[in-house]
Amino acid sequence: MKSKAGSLALLAFCEVAVMALWFSTTAVIPSLIAEFTLSDTQVSLFTSAVQAGFVVGTLTSAIFGMADRFEPRRFFKTCALVAAAANALILITPPTSFNVVLLRFVTGACMAGVYPVGMKIAASWAKGDLGLLTAILVGAVTLGSASPHLFNAFGGVDWRFAVLTSSVVALSAALLINFVGLGDRLGKSAKFESHFLLKAYRTPSLRLANFGYLGHMWELYAMWAWLGVFLDASFRINSAGFDPAFGARTATFLTMGVGGVIGCILGGVLADKYGRTIVTMGMMMASGTCALVVGFFFGASPYLLVALCFVWGITIIGDSAQFSASIAELSEPTLVGTMLTIQASAGFLLTLITIHLMPVLVEYLGWTYAFAGLAIGPFLGVLAMARLRRRPDSIKLAQGRR
Repeated sequence: MKSKAGSLALLAFCEVAVMALWFSTTAVIPSLIAEFTLSDTQVSLFTSAVQAGFVVGTLTSAIFGMADRFEPRRFFKTCALVAAAANALILITPPTSFNVVLLRFVTGACMAGVYPVGMKIAASWAKGDLGLLTAILVGAVTLGSASPHLFNAFGGVDWRFAVLTSSVVALSAALLINFVGLGDRLGKSAKFESHFLLKAYRTPSLRLANFGYLGHMWELYAMWAWLGVFLDASFRINSAGFDPAFGARTATFLTMGVGGVIGCILGGVLADKYGRTIVTMGMMMASGTCALVVGFFFGASPYLLVALCFVWGITIIGDSAQFSASIAELSEPTLVGTMLTIQASAGFLLTLITIHLMPVLVEYLGWTYAFAGLAIGPFLGVLAMARLRRRPDSIKLAQGRR
């Protein structure tokens, strides 16, 4: 496929399909808890193992230049096939076994050949619309991450349906990626060298953009990992007549998937028009506020709770792509791929803390205050992006719109 619109549409579908594997087990946690005896640590590992695998995978890919050494569509296909197989093997592995954690780790490692490679392919088509293109890709990633909650909602109490469907959908992406076209701006990144790790933080503008991203990531994946459990617990107290399990799964998909896509596209359009720092600061202020207050709606009217979560779903991801776009614009052209890899690795490494922190906060503070601890990240992120905005080299952002 040689057209820009057709290639990006098909690429977005492939991202959605493979990223469904990321939360394939997280989405079915309530069903797994009902059928098996799982500790809070085991539950957290279902998500954090994917995060850890992604960190290891991205660093390995950067060190060996895998994303540049291999044809991107072939690399994407191989990683998608391995990830789909690892996810499917969960169906014949006892959920209480540590082997499930290992399989989740492999899935996360394979995502290093899906998410960053997809971003690279999308950027190859960019011509003054980098913010929107990266937003479309992040929106696809968000929708894919949320889709297991939808599969689970219509799969009844059998968690195997969501896991199997995720693998089948990912398999289809491995086949369709071959038909995605590559843009004229597909370039190679510089060979990884250890001092690049320091460059990402020694360069003030890159350091501030990365700190903003870390603030964003402090909140994002902990919210995504635990929102379904939070809503399930709340709806069992007050479901307004709806089936609590079905309502929680559907609401989680709407918050993460539909709200996330709206947020990404909105953030991309606004950032290209008004500036990246303005949009990231606004989104983080809004999402941080939602984190502070959402617990006070626990057990309250499901309509009010879902409405607030939907706003949270829009704002918590609406800035994500703009941190990647900022790094791409602030970096030396030959180092864009490496700087994006370092950014992603650091951000996902941080999520390992908050994903495991949440059950501790729930135990000691209850759902009323547990999510409030996530607000620390976006509020600190706002300070970092405000400082970046005052720097002279921020003129490189969004064609001078900062």
